Amino acid sequence: MNDTPAVRIRDLEKVFPVPLRRRQVVALRGLSLDIPACHVYGLLGPNGAGKSTTLKIILGLVTPTSGTSEIFGIPSSQVASRTEVGFLPENPYFYKFLTGAETIAFYGKLCGLGGRTLRDRVKELLEIVGLTEAGDRRISGYSKGMLQRIGLAQALVHDPRLLILDEPTAGVDPAGSRQIRDLILQLKARGKTILLTSHLLEQVQEVCDSIGIMAKGHLVREGSLDLLTGITGQTEYLIENAGPELQAEIAKLAAAHGAKLLATKQPQLNLETLFLKATEAGKEG
Repeated sequence: MNDTPAVRIRDLEKVFPVPLRRRQVVALRGLSLDIPACHVYGLLGPNGAGKSTTLKIILGLVTPTSGTSEIFGIPSSQVASRTEVGFLPENPYFYKFLTGAETIAFYGKLCGLGGRTLRDRVKELLEIVGLTEAGDRRISGYSKGMLQRIGLAQALVHDPRLLILDEPTAGVDPAGSRQIRDLILQLKARGKTILLTSHLLEQVQEVCDSIGIMAKGHLVREGSLDLLTGITGQTEYLIENAGPELQAEIAKLAAAHGAKLLATKQPQLNLETLFLKATEAGKEG
């Protein structure tokens, strides 16, 4: 079995010079993380935490000051690393005179597809993103949610193993956001690896296997959602048919009153609470 992670980052540093002010901006500070294949990873953090810089370095769009970044074992500095990656930027630009189908076909041709293979792929992707009936409409008439779904379609056109989504639901209404969330879950079920950034923490909690929280260019918390949101030292009991008396003396009288203990688990912090606590601690450090 190949244990090569989809993304591996080691000791990443990025410093941007500001010539007119004779100073430097440190965007990343010793960032290291691994994203396993077939995994959904949420990269969170306040504005200016270094999320977008991290994505650009992974994609080979920005050169790090030091450290390394790899995609499926291939350095991000090599063009070959991008063959297995689909990318949806936060504010994608599309040619508005094209239809949805023509837009997907355009990106398919850029990826070397053509003929019947491309026509079948366009049809398949329109169905996957739920835009079959709008495929012949010009995208100038698309809603924000529809544009984001076309963006996902173009990112998937060459069937990549890794999807990088920068704020995929930015500016999308709740219904469109839910559609994109469901699509991410479908892609996860198909075995895709997904790295996403988002400010919608509830949505992240619904789709991600694990998260990393950034502040001031470095990771302040990372791990599975269950691990990070669990409250230690407390236990919840879920009991069926428990009356007022039983609730008063639950520890001693549960069995005697015939109540059924269905589950015990750690109480969970809301992800938003975890996010705020972690980023606040990062600022103090």
